[in-house]
Amino acid sequence: MPDDLLSIGAVAARAGLSVPALRYYEERGLIASVRDPGGRRRFPRSVLRRLAVVAAGQRIGLSLAEVADALSRLPSGRAPSASDWAHVGERWQRLLDSRVRELEALRTALTDCIGCGCLSLERCGLFNPGDEAAAEGGGSRWLRGARRAAAGPDGPQDEPTG
Repeated sequence: MPDDLLSIGAVAARAGLSVPALRYYEERGLIASVRDPGGRRRFPRSVLRRLAVVAAGQRIGLSLAEVADALSRLPSGRAPSASDWAHVGERWQRLLDSRVRELEALRTALTDCIGCGCLSLERCGLFNPGDEAAAEGGGSRWLRGARRAAAGPDGPQDEPTG
């Protein structure tokens, strides 16, 4: 085995992950391996850095799809430079700043909502801001969606609103 390639077990041990987790990450396109003549997975040492990025992304609450998007922006033919990593960090900072603003707005809405007693989905700014559900018509929006899905490609039949 060349010095620059690691077995899946060695990567798992060094990254503190299970072998099934590595296989899953590979299926999702987060990491890539090559096969040796015996068909076993072999990973370049640089995969350890990519796994560290996956772990960092997960620690700050990013989905694997968001982490994969960031990793897809890194060069595949060479080790990422400090500038490459800085771009990933800047994107994540903007994403986190946006999430912090959303959470702060939710916290304010939740504080205003607790104890208001309105019990009205029509007026509730938390569950139905601007009465968006009114545009969908009367009745349960979940039931209407299920009926549309069940109606198939011909479209929904006349639906009762009660």
